[in-house]
Amino acid sequence: MTVLQNISLVLTACNLLFAATIVFLERRHVAATWAWVLVLVFLPGLGFILYLLFGQNLRRRRILRIRAANRTRIGSIVSRQRELFAESRIAFNDPRMEPHRDFIYMNLSSAHAIYTQDNAVDIFGDGDSKFERLLADIEAVKDHIHLMYYIVRDDGLGRLLLDKLAEKAASGVEVRFLADHIGSHRLPRRFFRPLIEAGGQAAFFFPIRFGPFSPRINYRNHRKLAVIDGTIGYIGGFNVGDEYRGRHPKLGFWRDTHLRVEGSAVRQMQARFLFDWNLAVPNRPLVTGERYFPERSGSGRVGMQIVSSGPDQDQEQIKNGFIKMIHEAESFIYIQTPYFVPDDSFLTAIRIAALSGVDVRIMIPARPDYRTVYWATLAHLGDLLQSGVKVYLYRKGFLHAKTIVVDGKIATVGTANIDNRSFRLNFEVNAFLFDSETAGRLTALFEEDLQDAVEMTPGMYQDRPLLHKARESAARLLSPLL
Repeated sequence: MTVLQNISLVLTACNLLFAATIVFLERRHVAATWAWVLVLVFLPGLGFILYLLFGQNLRRRRILRIRAANRTRIGSIVSRQRELFAESRIAFNDPRMEPHRDFIYMNLSSAHAIYTQDNAVDIFGDGDSKFERLLADIEAVKDHIHLMYYIVRDDGLGRLLLDKLAEKAASGVEVRFLADHIGSHRLPRRFFRPLIEAGGQAAFFFPIRFGPFSPRINYRNHRKLAVIDGTIGYIGGFNVGDEYRGRHPKLGFWRDTHLRVEGSAVRQMQARFLFDWNLAVPNRPLVTGERYFPERSGSGRVGMQIVSSGPDQDQEQIKNGFIKMIHEAESFIYIQTPYFVPDDSFLTAIRIAALSGVDVRIMIPARPDYRTVYWATLAHLGDLLQSGVKVYLYRKGFLHAKTIVVDGKIATVGTANIDNRSFRLNFEVNAFLFDSETAGRLTALFEEDLQDAVEMTPGMYQDRPLLHKARESAARLLSPLL
């Protein structure tokens, strides 16, 4: 046998081994299983390398242990609320939320998402206003600051934020900063040094120590949370970097959606941070206590649940919440997402809504930041356009907002994109809002964005060049892996 024949034999054996592992040993969605089998069969050399990079399941033993301890702490609250909802003994601040009682109960049962109604919510649609407010809250901090972001840049905004955090740490404030190791892979090692030297703490989520063959490379913490003194919380799509303030030379203005919350929902955001910190830094665990969960009622009236999902979960809680919202729509559904690569269950729900007469509008960016994902996005739009869904391309800059609004009554804002990566692979967190006034503000924001968007008609879609259709069809085959 020649050397090339030996290499070919080894690659074939590896492909068969990985294919058998995927089919018989790993519990995957059928679409993802077939996608990986096709990759292994048609890319015999590259296929098994891609599988090692992105195809391995997460080992969840320690995660499940920490999650069980976390749920034990809130189990009594969840059980009590479930009883109240089952017996219809919850009075809503907004009477229009009564028809959505079962939706709230679903989030409570499957995601342990406690329902609170004393929240005040501010909405930010641009990075300058969001970070100006966050820095002001950091300036006024009294006890602790907890930050968690997927991407942190070593640029003007990143250094401005870090300098302010270091200043507060030096004054005795407890500061912790958790960044995702893949999302923030460009950060130099010295970046967090001023904060650490001032007495603060910084860590990376699931650091990659063995290069691209690490089993954790595909499971990233995509959450963006900030908690100040346990009473103020931020949740949404903005990461930390100048591009999120519209300074990107190619993408230009950055249109995103972020919430500032005061009220009892912040306690759930705090619990989310503590869980992720203890998972990332097991040798420096944080314990719950009055310091992080001050007993203080909010002065607002917004009903809210904080729902998390990820590869440590048995169910896809955020995706289930999205689909439940779609099923409950009577008048309209407004969706904004940078990536639209959903699974069949989501697509079916959207089609049924549109065919039932619901005004379904989806807004995506007109210009991509990741071409393959964008091609897959376009490939999914044809059937929806034929079903009556309206698609808009946002042209003012890059649209990164992750929002759904239904009937101007309920809404969700968070970190989850509408794709399989957010539904199944990434650690995500979304706020589900049950308040017609807040949903009305998000509706107005969507309608304002329509002024900077162009509608993609079925005719425009059909007239795409043949080469575009071919590459989009190829990208769609990889949708379960994106």
